[in-house]
Amino acid sequence: MVGLIVLAVVALAALLVLYRSVRIVPQARAGVVERLGRFHRTLGPGLALVVPFVDRVRPLIDLREQVVSFPPQPVITEDNLVVGIDTVIYFQVTDPKAASYEIANYIQGVEQLTVTTLRNVVGGMNLEATLTSRDQINGQLRGVLDEATGRWGIRVNRVELKGIDPPSSIQDSMEKQMRAERDRRAAILQAEGQKQAAILTAEGAKQSAVLRAEGEARAAVLRAEGEARAISQVFEAIHAGDPDEKLLAYQYLQVLPKIAEGSSNKVWIVPSELGEALKGIGGALGGQLDGRTRTPD
Repeated sequence: MVGLIVLAVVALAALLVLYRSVRIVPQARAGVVERLGRFHRTLGPGLALVVPFVDRVRPLIDLREQVVSFPPQPVITEDNLVVGIDTVIYFQVTDPKAASYEIANYIQGVEQLTVTTLRNVVGGMNLEATLTSRDQINGQLRGVLDEATGRWGIRVNRVELKGIDPPSSIQDSMEKQMRAERDRRAAILQAEGQKQAAILTAEGAKQSAVLRAEGEARAAVLRAEGEARAISQVFEAIHAGDPDEKLLAYQYLQVLPKIAEGSSNKVWIVPSELGEALKGIGGALGGQLDGRTRTPD
């Protein structure tokens, strides 16, 4: 019976020693081993053996990139305005030994260092520069934090400003200014549109007038050419028929009623050749009448 008890105690002690000797470290984790209170080595991912009751493994350290969001911090700008700045930091532990022994709480240390650096950077800038220079502020914060946290075994990858909240009175003034700027831009755009529309209308009217004038000129040329051809044909026909003065006078007498139709025709110009022709016609008509009157004798 005593032997069974002793055997059980030995087996339990062996299991306890085996349990204390074997450590399994997950991926992207690291363990710091202390032997008799002093740093001994760093455990990587996988299975590791330690000396039980002599070696102690500190809590595992996450080697992945971590994101820490800090609450808004009041910061005074160069023009004595208090703004609330919300910051986000992306950092990663690169040296587990330094992160364990160089600082007690590296997350709290990064937060406090960020607040201090942010106040130093923004304190040298006015409100307008603070609102429009986020990239510059991010770059300065990252440079200072990366340099300061390097001895802690931490690398700051990126710093982002989530929000910059100016005082409420300044926000009202900024909104009024933005509204006035938008109204000004709208007025400018409307004026530019009206100007462009007027220019296009004037160009259209100009082109229309030019085309109309060209059409009228072309029509006048065609009309003149037609009249010239008509006159030429009439002239050729007249010369081909070889008319005498009596025929010309007769044709003029037929045209006179059409000439008299116009209301503005007050003066008629009678060519001298027409007068001679009319005399000839009158003489011929008179001779015929005389012959008729003398026939009864």
